[in-house]
Amino acid sequence: MNTENIKIQIKTFFGLEQILAEEIKKLGGREVEVKNRAVNCEGDLGFLYKINYSSRTALKILVPIHEFKAFNQHQFYDRLFKFNWEEFMDVDQSFAIDSTVNSETFKHSQFVTLKMKDAIVDYFQEKFKRRPNVEPKSPDIKFHLHIDRELVTISLDSSGDPLFKRGYRKEQGEAPINEVLASGMLQLAGWDGKGNFLDPMCGSGTLLIEAAMIALDLPAQIFRKRFAFQNWKNYDADLFSKIKEVRIGRIKEFTGKIVGYDIDARMLNAARTNIEAAEMEDVIEVKKQDFFESKKELFPLLMVFNPPYDERISINDDDFYKKIGDTFKTSYPNTLAWLISSDLEAVKKIGLRPSRKIKLFNGKLETRFLQYEMYEGTKKVHKLEGKQD
Repeated sequence: MNTENIKIQIKTFFGLEQILAEEIKKLGGREVEVKNRAVNCEGDLGFLYKINYSSRTALKILVPIHEFKAFNQHQFYDRLFKFNWEEFMDVDQSFAIDSTVNSETFKHSQFVTLKMKDAIVDYFQEKFKRRPNVEPKSPDIKFHLHIDRELVTISLDSSGDPLFKRGYRKEQGEAPINEVLASGMLQLAGWDGKGNFLDPMCGSGTLLIEAAMIALDLPAQIFRKRFAFQNWKNYDADLFSKIKEVRIGRIKEFTGKIVGYDIDARMLNAARTNIEAAEMEDVIEVKKQDFFESKKELFPLLMVFNPPYDERISINDDDFYKKIGDTFKTSYPNTLAWLISSDLEAVKKIGLRPSRKIKLFNGKLETRFLQYEMYEGTKKVHKLEGKQD
């Protein structure tokens, strides 16, 4: 592998591609190209380590190593059997394959995954009279198989476990928001650690922790023990150490407040456990508080939250969303608030027109991420006052 100029594909969620592209440019990626749920770029080995360690919106980071066309399963197996696998793994290393298949020729992803596994095992068996082990749970080497019609792309997965697994979540809520999605939402909302942050329905605390990580400029994977690239033949431990050291040296002071409310004591306990695991007890405050009975206490304030969906907590949606709108209007003047919801009818009951709407997916649920700007009085009054000056 040419370690100076590696072609890299970075996967993310729908709607976060531009945020990821910006991250990649800041971290030194070249030839950045935005795709659907992915960003392609080029960089050296140091960049590959850096993006794994630091990116907040990457899900997995792939390095393509082999591309060819196959029109039937024999061709597919044959091309894979002839590939030089030992350039990328040893016979003593375990491996796993995950795959995405979009093809009329190869309809079943499980079948082609098995075929690829056979080709790799047969290659080593013929050459060394020994077989590498397949280890689905925690393999040494992880391959990604992508088939689009006849085009087959084999990549090395440099991350291993998906990058939303930050290592601080010990407790789940009923419907916890994915860490990568949470960080993407915060960045879309413009959170940069200046001012104060409130999640008024904080559940198990993911948005709070991701907000604190952004505010302190902590690398997203500071708690992660292992990356798949550490098992590669060309792994440079000194280079990775240096990258971590430089990155940790950039951690900032944060003078604002990050606060979470919830009415469910069980959820608050889960949030506290996760906040402790993330070593953020000094930065994040959570308290038992009904948002609908709260008043704005922090100035200036950005609010981002994930109201309970009807699937996870039985609420009367119309009434619930109307109360959100009423609380916005009466208790949170001059505040920017964002919320994510899959109930596109119920959010109309908020009674305010969102100033921005962004389509995102929370798991399989199509949602809207909505921005509300609360002014004291109304916009009209502000405009009139502006004219009188």
